[in-house]
Amino acid sequence: MNTDRPHTLTCFPRRKSRSIAVGPVQIGNNAQISIQSMTNTLTADIDATSAQIAELAEVGCDIVRLAIPNRESADALRSLCSASQVPLIADIHFDYKLALASIENGVAGLRINPGNIGSKERTKAVIQAAKERDIPIRIGVNAGSLPKKIMKKHRGATAEGMVEAALEQIRIVEECHYDKMKISLKASDIYRTVSAYRELAKKVDYPFHIGISEAGSYFSGTVKSSIGLGILLAEGIGDTLRVSLTGDPKEEVRVGLEMLKALGLRKGGVTTISCPTCGRCQVELVKMVETVERETAKLKKNITVAVMGCVVNGPGEAREAQLGIAGGDGEGLLFKDGEVIKKLPEDQLLNALIDEIKQYPQ
Repeated sequence: MNTDRPHTLTCFPRRKSRSIAVGPVQIGNNAQISIQSMTNTLTADIDATSAQIAELAEVGCDIVRLAIPNRESADALRSLCSASQVPLIADIHFDYKLALASIENGVAGLRINPGNIGSKERTKAVIQAAKERDIPIRIGVNAGSLPKKIMKKHRGATAEGMVEAALEQIRIVEECHYDKMKISLKASDIYRTVSAYRELAKKVDYPFHIGISEAGSYFSGTVKSSIGLGILLAEGIGDTLRVSLTGDPKEEVRVGLEMLKALGLRKGGVTTISCPTCGRCQVELVKMVETVERETAKLKKNITVAVMGCVVNGPGEAREAQLGIAGGDGEGLLFKDGEVIKKLPEDQLLNALIDEIKQYPQ
């Protein structure tokens, strides 16, 4: 039997874009959409930052970005890059010399903001250094830091102004005969962000890094990012992404992974489906779901697991997953590949499911 859970959503064809590489990670040209996050440690604290990079890599982060606010942070990159399991990107604002130092110390990519990196000459100096090391650049346009002339022309931080700022910076890079760049156009609201990416997609074929800037807390930021990025991804726009959340950066990665899995754009890891609970539920479903997700978080098996609370919809939904349980009054059913394999007391049901998940073939 076909044990793949059917997808009800078909995405638009992926937008055609050029291919670049951030270390070993390919971006664009139909490569797998990569997930990024950013450390929130002091970059100069090498031990703390290395530990967080490792944690992010463990939960599935493909690329990690680090803030480089001073020379001490730039110098720390030499050790951090050599120890990292994933490619690192230096996030540079205001001081182009920090970009040059970051390149010298081994970063796999740069993120610069055209609104604050400095003069065209300084920008060109950074591009030339990146070109010599074959390091890609992200042109990061943010609605909150557009050049004054563009703000005046467009009467505020509009989507059109964001696109104009991006095109200006793209031309500067192209004048240096370099094309290894990706572009981001981020605002804190969905409509400007989506509009900007849609408009720029008509004008250039560089890969896009997508995200909603300053999205908010885990709850509100997840909702806002899921809507905004979901719109873009369903339209085929986006080659790499970051879900910007206030809090633990590992949650950014988990949300990004679930977003891509929900759209059928990424496989890998256990996907848990569960019912929303109602008055028919007679088991401790919330705790069951939390336990299953915690116990399977690090498994790389590409399977769907159903944790259902009652016998009305539970058995049918569970049968669509590779493994599942459906609770009842003090007992429940354990499913495997669409068939009931056991009826168990409630206190044995969860452990039996977790054992089956761990034994299920890759």
